Amino acid sequence: MLETRIATVADAALITAHREAMFLAMDRGTEPVRATIRRNHEPWVARMIAADKYVGWITSDGDRPVASAGMLILDWPPTVMDPDEVHRGYLLNVFVEPEYRRRGLARALVEQCLAEARRRRIGVVALHASDEARPLYESLSFTATSEMYRVEPPPIQSPA
Repeated sequence: MLETRIATVADAALITAHREAMFLAMDRGTEPVRATIRRNHEPWVARMIAADKYVGWITSDGDRPVASAGMLILDWPPTVMDPDEVHRGYLLNVFVEPEYRRRGLARALVEQCLAEARRRRIGVVALHASDEARPLYESLSFTATSEMYRVEPPPIQSPA
């Protein structure tokens, strides 16, 4: 039987494993990059959960975790989209094991995140969608924006 529960600090390794599986499913990042993400993500997400800046849910089939999703609570200046709020939600780490896909699990987890945003009076929730997940998010009223990125590679460190 499928059951969904709120994520705790003890789930940091699982959330990190699901994040890596998400990147693998999207064919994103090399193994060395994913290894760096693993090393850095687990303590980060544990710290964010402990600080109530990350709230997530995990769906399990018996003892097996099969899906998870989370929302980062960001300090954000008031904007024309939400002039009274100083927080924004950011959905991340949405993952469903391949054999459990197309059963509505991702939708249910994202809806949990959106309900939490409403509970916290957060009106703006953002995310980055894979091509496969875009229809799901559009069906939940997410729209594309004009956001742009500039990514600068980290400086090369000389050997000590």
